[in-house]
Amino acid sequence: MSQAVAELPTWDLDSLFPGLESEQFKAAWSTIQRQISDLEQFFQTQRIGQHGPATDAQTFQTLIGKLNTFGETLTPLYAYVLMLVDSNSADMAAQAKLSELELLYLNYQQLRPRLNHWLAGLDAEKVEAKDYRILIDEAKVQAQHMLSEPEEILASELSLSGGRAWVKLHGNLTSQIGAVVNGEELPITAVRNLAMSPDEAVRKAAYEAELSAWKANEIAIAAALNGYKGEISTLNRRRGWVDDLAPALFDNRIKRKTLEAMQKAMVESFPHWRRYFKAKARALGKKKLDWWDLFAPIVRPGQTPKKWSWEEGRRFIVEHLSGFSQAAASLAERAYAERWMDAPPRKGKVGGAYCTPVGQGASRILLNHEDSFESISTLAHELGHAYHNYCLREVPYLLRQEPMTLAETASIMNETVVGEAALKVLPPADQLAVLEGGLQSAAQVVVDIHARFLFEQAVFAKRRERELAPEEFCQWMLEAQAQTYGDALATYHPYMWAVKGHYYGSNYYNFPYAFGLLFGLALYRQYLEEGEGFVAKYDQLLASVGTYPAEQLAARYGFNLESEEFWQGGIAVLVERIERFERIVAEN
Repeated sequence: MSQAVAELPTWDLDSLFPGLESEQFKAAWSTIQRQISDLEQFFQTQRIGQHGPATDAQTFQTLIGKLNTFGETLTPLYAYVLMLVDSNSADMAAQAKLSELELLYLNYQQLRPRLNHWLAGLDAEKVEAKDYRILIDEAKVQAQHMLSEPEEILASELSLSGGRAWVKLHGNLTSQIGAVVNGEELPITAVRNLAMSPDEAVRKAAYEAELSAWKANEIAIAAALNGYKGEISTLNRRRGWVDDLAPALFDNRIKRKTLEAMQKAMVESFPHWRRYFKAKARALGKKKLDWWDLFAPIVRPGQTPKKWSWEEGRRFIVEHLSGFSQAAASLAERAYAERWMDAPPRKGKVGGAYCTPVGQGASRILLNHEDSFESISTLAHELGHAYHNYCLREVPYLLRQEPMTLAETASIMNETVVGEAALKVLPPADQLAVLEGGLQSAAQVVVDIHARFLFEQAVFAKRRERELAPEEFCQWMLEAQAQTYGDALATYHPYMWAVKGHYYGSNYYNFPYAFGLLFGLALYRQYLEEGEGFVAKYDQLLASVGTYPAEQLAARYGFNLESEEFWQGGIAVLVERIERFERIVAEN
């Protein structure tokens, strides 16, 4: 391990629980068991979800209190066990305890259908729901799209050997796939990482090897996609949803008109993105990009990318967050001081990065940190999530459950503030890498995400009729990429449907990413216009993400999500970066 990696911090979990065998952990576990038992008994005595239930305000307030208390106990307990597993997959004791906790939590989940049925029958005014009205309003919609209780229980049980089994097949199979690149056998993840090689010959060889590997396994992977989407589509139809997109819109608390306005702004921005792709091709010395060039680094001859120490990154993040929000900067300082971050990559640790709440406004952040600006940007992003958790510290557990569409608001804001600061203070030689890295990521969220949406839309439309062949999946993927990337690329990737696990474990797990990015960027543009006066509204918005549907929440602060103009505000930030990128490329 290098000295730089050795000096990276690991997180403090002892302040949550000293260990799985500690008295504190055992006490919390016993408390969770008692709380679930108490909920089960309360449901029984008050006939929640049964004939002739109690529907008075006192019963509602009492149950809400019990559910909030349960959530507050569960949050640090679940986070602690999950973090033990994610930071060391070889910790068999933690693995076993996580399995036990999931089974214990299943007892709570089995109460949910009864809870939703009961909530749907309540009058929000009579039970004095106040901020909890959203729970009743959403339950009334869910009640219109539920099977009978025995059918819902059966569907849940069958999913373990049905849809969930197909999900596991995809994950297990793809994790074992390998390919030979230039004579070396590599796992498919390593093959895909070669897309970031500065050597085009390596990138192209990896692309060709990857396509061959997917083709060799396409029948089993197609069976998994058919199985999972077939189950989801069947249940959506039986539950009376108008189409397979409708439940995804409901889960993300947005209206179809909002999605259409956002996607219209995205599609209208595609000519700008094609200019970015063409400028990158020029920077790489090519007439047109190939698929294997999308993640290629732009490195000038003789240039060595700037390396960022952990301490340098800390100073940079805190300094520039303070120019936006002193509260966000102070929260970041606290995260560093109290060792909220687990930074070094190591064997047995999951990849990527995430932030998880641990209660009382505190968080923990998992990273796989490197000495690059990309890692600084990732840390700023995750500290944004931590700040969001802090803003929710006084909000009850049930009203902290934000949809994915709104979950990225603070993280995008932090990432944007730090990224824009880098483009102002770094020398031109370092700006290009920072700018290209940000545009590369944004292109995936705006352009590629829309391709994924179009593909999934085509799959759902056809899957209701019959099973689909691998060749059809490839055809629809190429058509979706042609609609989005257009003539900016010379080649596409027909097997992205096999690559992306999101297709196999969820329903339309694509547009919420675009919503999160563009919503956050639109707010950033609003901040540039309003200055300091915006920050107080921003904090209030963050604290309210679990209380209102997205449109209603935005309207409280003067934003109209059903207007294309709002989304163009976020797009405009990206277009400005594209134009800057074009200028730098032209100058060099």
